[in-house]
Amino acid sequence: MQTNNISPETILSNLKIDTLNEMQLASIKANEESDNVILLSTTGSGKTLAYLLPLVQLLSPELKKVQALVLVPSRELAIQIDEVFRKMATGFKVTCCYGGHKRETEENNLKQSPAVIIGTPGRVADHIRRNNFATDEITTVVLDEFDKSLELGFQEEIAFIIGSLPSVKKRILTSATESVGIPGFIGFTSPVRLNFLSALVEKNEADELVIMTVISPDKDKSETLFRLICMIGNKSMIVFCNHRESVERTSNLLKEKGIVTVFYHGGMEQQERESAMCKFKNGSSNVLVTTDLASRGLDIPDIKYIVHYHLPATEDVYTHRNGRTARMDAGGKSVLILSEEEKLPAYITRKVEELTLPENPELPEKPKWSTLFIAAGKKDKVNKIDIVGFLSKIGRLKKDDIGLIEVKDFFSFAAVRKLKIGEALELIKNEKIKNKKVKIAVAK
Repeated sequence: MQTNNISPETILSNLKIDTLNEMQLASIKANEESDNVILLSTTGSGKTLAYLLPLVQLLSPELKKVQALVLVPSRELAIQIDEVFRKMATGFKVTCCYGGHKRETEENNLKQSPAVIIGTPGRVADHIRRNNFATDEITTVVLDEFDKSLELGFQEEIAFIIGSLPSVKKRILTSATESVGIPGFIGFTSPVRLNFLSALVEKNEADELVIMTVISPDKDKSETLFRLICMIGNKSMIVFCNHRESVERTSNLLKEKGIVTVFYHGGMEQQERESAMCKFKNGSSNVLVTTDLASRGLDIPDIKYIVHYHLPATEDVYTHRNGRTARMDAGGKSVLILSEEEKLPAYITRKVEELTLPENPELPEKPKWSTLFIAAGKKDKVNKIDIVGFLSKIGRLKKDDIGLIEVKDFFSFAAVRKLKIGEALELIKNEKIKNKKVKIAVAK
């Protein structure tokens, strides 16, 4: 039943989407017919919209309390869903809650109750314990990437949260793994189960994803990785390592050899993580070295190569890593680097191509973009239009010299053509944005 005036057609128009895919349409139909829905689908298949569209139709503009709660396993996924919800332009207020930034900021946002809260279990549970928002009118709860939440040990926090919601009617659970058990505390009764895993995996593997191996003559694979990157050129790639220390070491070794890289793992400060991810998205670096933190929830288009520097621990990890490429009808390649004593994991049963690397590697072309850090964001009432205007008028940059701009709560990032960034910095260094002088520098 529709309780507000926002049509799905208007939302799709706001998102600049023409049509929904089969999985999204099936989810909308299932949610119209049942209050308990389990959606199994791979990351990148569009499942965020598959549950946000039914969720929005249940919101009431008259009710000035929290009405829906979306629980996710990582801050990156929370931020991503928050961005999608805002682009939907429904008129409903949303607040994003996650660890890694000040709780006081969220507390201020919660004073005027949002209709929807998107957050990680630990932070949301903390707000409930502190009575920072009322739970009595929350009727819809979404558990996104629930398998990952269980894997990360959030079961106790999720049980506490759901136990604190007396009025829940609608429950939607998404997972990228079929085998996940559904605990009784979630309160499912005869749920409708939509399984789009098999079809998508078969399609990806049959038509879009090419699996390759390359042998490293040394146990230390860094030289082999360097030569592989030189062969691939300046195409976008994610290099997966199994440990944080390996991520930083590998990234630094590549930098020493002249490869422009960024690294990303859970031990970094939030601003460092945001900066690294933004540089990778906007083309300031084509190589992201990371742990399995980046194997889920991050929606980065046009990744051409996945490189398994370390072999994945399980088949699930392997599948999620590969899920970063060959998305939405685009092809991709997955390369496993094997030392001479390592064997291909038994779960890889498909045809695998063997790569031969060139003896004399040539450094790939350097990225054409650099990234500016701007110490002002949404909370300073700064938006993308403000930044484009500032860089155009004061920095004298043409439209083609400005790339992707991302505005966070307290800071922003802007891609600027590398050839123009030095001159632009000189012009803008003592100028003001929105009548306020802020730090502007090349992002670290």
